[in-house]
Amino acid sequence: MEQNLAKLIDHTQLKPDTTKAKIEEICKEAREYNFMSVCVNPYWVSYCKELLEGTDVKVCTVIGFPLGATTTETKVFETRQAIENGATEVDMVINVGELKSGNTDFVKKDIESVVNEAKSKALVKVIIETSLLSEEEKTTASELTKLGGADFVKTSTGFSGGGATVEDISLMRKVVGPDLGVKASGGIRDYKGAKAIIEAGATRIGASAGIAIINGEQGTSDY
Repeated sequence: MEQNLAKLIDHTQLKPDTTKAKIEEICKEAREYNFMSVCVNPYWVSYCKELLEGTDVKVCTVIGFPLGATTTETKVFETRQAIENGATEVDMVINVGELKSGNTDFVKKDIESVVNEAKSKALVKVIIETSLLSEEEKTTASELTKLGGADFVKTSTGFSGGGATVEDISLMRKVVGPDLGVKASGGIRDYKGAKAIIEAGATRIGASAGIAIINGEQGTSDY
C-alpha cells in the first residue's frame, strides 16, 4: 500500500527560499521512498535531473507559477526550456483573471499552447486555483482543461490561501470524466487526508508532507 501510495505523490518543494541543500534532500527522499516525481521551480530542474539519474522518479516543474498571469508566449518558452533541462511533467497555472472575466477562448488557447509545446515530451497538468473560483468557474476551468488537451486538472498552487478539498476533487472528477488525471495539492498533510482525496477521485497528490502521508504521520505542509 505504501509503495502504491508513493507513486501517487509529487514530492514538492516550491518555496521561494528553497536552497540547494533542500533540493538535495527532497531528491534523496524521493529516491528512498520512490515517489512519482519531485516538483520544483524551473531553476532546479536540471539539478534534479542530475540527482535522480538512474531512478524512475520524474522531474516535474511549474509554469507561469504561482499567479498564472505571464503571457502565453512566456509560458511556452518556460515549458520548452524546462523540457530541455529534463522535466517530463509540467504544471501550468491558468490566467485566473481572464477566466473570471469570461474570456474562455483565451484560457483554452493558453492551455493548448503549453500542451502543444509539451506534446509527446511531457505531461501537462493545469492548475485552476480552486480557492479563487466559484463552483461555476471551477466547472468551466475543468472543462477548458479537458478541451485544451491537458493530461491533468489540478486544484491549487498552494500560494493563494486555500488547497485541495474533497468537494473540489469530486466536482473536478465529475466534470472531466474517468480518463483525465486529477491532481490535488495544497494542505494535504496526512494519510487520512490523502485517502479521502484519492477516494474522491484524485489520481495524483502534490505535497511536501509526502513522507508523513505514507508513514501515517501528521505533516506540516503549506503545499
